Amino acid sequence: MKKIFFTAFILILLDQILKIWIKTHYILGEESQIFDWFIIHFTENNGMAFGMEFGGYTGKKILTIFRIVVVGIGIKYIFNLSKAGFSNGASIALGFIIGGAIGNIIDSSFYGIIFNESYNNVASFMPEGGGYSSLLHGKVVDMFYFPLMNSHFPNWVPIWGGEHFIFFRPVFNIADAGISIGIFMILLFYRKEFN
Repeated sequence: MKKIFFTAFILILLDQILKIWIKTHYILGEESQIFDWFIIHFTENNGMAFGMEFGGYTGKKILTIFRIVVVGIGIKYIFNLSKAGFSNGASIALGFIIGGAIGNIIDSSFYGIIFNESYNNVASFMPEGGGYSSLLHGKVVDMFYFPLMNSHFPNWVPIWGGEHFIFFRPVFNIADAGISIGIFMILLFYRKEFN
């Protein structure tokens, strides 16, 4: 159990340090090109995949509370399972998932009250006039953009022939990566430990 929570803690720490740095150094939409295929691009979303929204102001609060409850149930479930013991790899995978989930919950829960808006200015931490929203209504900070392939479909491809496409368009953060890596690790290597 200690390995799970240590991994989660390290992931949350790295995730929050980078998010706070991006939020306090970049204007929304600003980007820095590291390589052709690796761009730091500051964007925010309301907490659902690909920037989708759910039910406006009330929906956002319900979504954040739902996430907190699900993560709490997940931690209790993992605690019960861990009594039988997990391998080091499975523990790290679970730590990635828990840490990633908590990292994004922190944004959704608190960023609205501890930062001002990033639109047309760099945000301030704990601004005098208050944050851009209320408790449970923060936006999740994303910054990693990997346009690995930026090209056009061949003309012979039905429907999309000749159209422009970018392979791997989503912008994500360390928390998102932790969740994805943890899930893939469990599915590929540690599935038997969860039967």
